[in-house]
Amino acid sequence: MQGLQSLYAALIFGVVMLGRRGEVSAMLSTQYYANTCPIVEQIVMNTISALSITDPTTPPALLRLIFHDCQVQGCDASIMLDSERGMTSELVSDKNFGIRKLNAIDRLKSAVETACPGTVSCADLIALAGRDAIRIAGGPTIPIPLGRRDSPTASNAFADQLLPPATISVDAMLQLFGRKGMNVEEAVAMLGAHTIGVGHCVNVVKRLYPQSDANLGLMYASFLRINCPTSVPLTNLTFIANDMTNLRFDNQYYRDLTNGRGLFSIDSAIATHPRTARAVLNFASDENYFFQIFSQAFIKLTTFGVLTGNQGQIRNNCHFVN
Repeated sequence: MQGLQSLYAALIFGVVMLGRRGEVSAMLSTQYYANTCPIVEQIVMNTISALSITDPTTPPALLRLIFHDCQVQGCDASIMLDSERGMTSELVSDKNFGIRKLNAIDRLKSAVETACPGTVSCADLIALAGRDAIRIAGGPTIPIPLGRRDSPTASNAFADQLLPPATISVDAMLQLFGRKGMNVEEAVAMLGAHTIGVGHCVNVVKRLYPQSDANLGLMYASFLRINCPTSVPLTNLTFIANDMTNLRFDNQYYRDLTNGRGLFSIDSAIATHPRTARAVLNFASDENYFFQIFSQAFIKLTTFGVLTGNQGQIRNNCHFVN
């Protein structure tokens, strides 16, 4: 782990300079709140830990939340905004179906506002909650830089356009993460977030009916048909575990892929595609290496295209523009 920590330090030592929409932004830093709210990370860790004890599905929900926030306009808490004044919430998008635990961010915001009023953005709280969700579920500790600001806008149309479907191709997936500065290995590591949580039958049934996807192992296809018994799901709430240890952040996802147990089509595809198969095998055989590359990729995801400095705002309430 010492080697990993050295790698992280090299990646984020001091500050990270980023741009948004072609503009040069102010700096992000791991010490951003050192003087203005030094207890913010402890508040987040304590709160998310407590929530995870009472509801073990909290970490996967928070990890999905940060992915869906960062994919639309960058990590700016736009996903939290309610519909108002001609603005339609991103949560209206079908691609945000199943997003949960916004109340956990509300709880964090309330606690942090009591300790440090008007100081910490909702965007940073989502990023910290996602980071701590990974650690609580057994994954790596990732010291991410802070200083994000909150977006004053949200768009369900942007969410429809920018959130990838479960049927995305390997090449399109690599382009998607490549635009955030990720190489092939880091892009494959990002999909390792599927190691915790569940997938809904609505995103799986096209792989099962009228006949099973050839990339599915026969036993796994039978298992999925038992859990998703009709071509049209009985309800939108029917789901299947992403992997065999879906409450633990580990490399089981990749081990499953090598055995024909990829839940979504993109999962199966990266196990056989010539550009990604080697990374899948490497991660399946070495969990620490997966953690290392995932950490690099997570930092890139959560610092790409963010608002900083005088951009955006620090919302008083995560659901409404000030």
